[in-house]
Amino acid sequence: MLEARIEHLWLEAGSPAVDLLMSRGMREMGAGSASDAELDFGAAIALDPANPEPWHRRAIARFDSGDTLGAIADIGEALQREPRNFAALDTLTRLSEASEDWNGAYAAWQKKLEIDPKTPGGEEKLKDLRRRALGDDT
Repeated sequence: MLEARIEHLWLEAGSPAVDLLMSRGMREMGAGSASDAELDFGAAIALDPANPEPWHRRAIARFDSGDTLGAIADIGEALQREPRNFAALDTLTRLSEASEDWNGAYAAWQKKLEIDPKTPGGEEKLKDLRRRALGDDT
């Protein structure tokens, strides 16, 4: 519940124009229109490039549109601006898993758990990613 509240605050951390674009982008994502959302998140980035959340949300929209390289670039921008963004680390984990980059997924999930150690199922997922990245412990 705390995570959801923090994410909500991140979404509303910009100017009124940025907040409007973020809200519109989120509605479009919910309606399955990732390409339209990508445009809104891009406009929010143009207005406030220092804000990490538009970068993070555009990464998700790009990934949903099939642009994995663009998504990875955007998630890197988001994490450069806010390295403690646990939601962006979760997204980086998913991007890495989708491309079967198990070492990257494991490293991203480790960082997420450093920030948010109470993530439900976090330790089990860490063990699974460690096994995939490094092999069995036996």
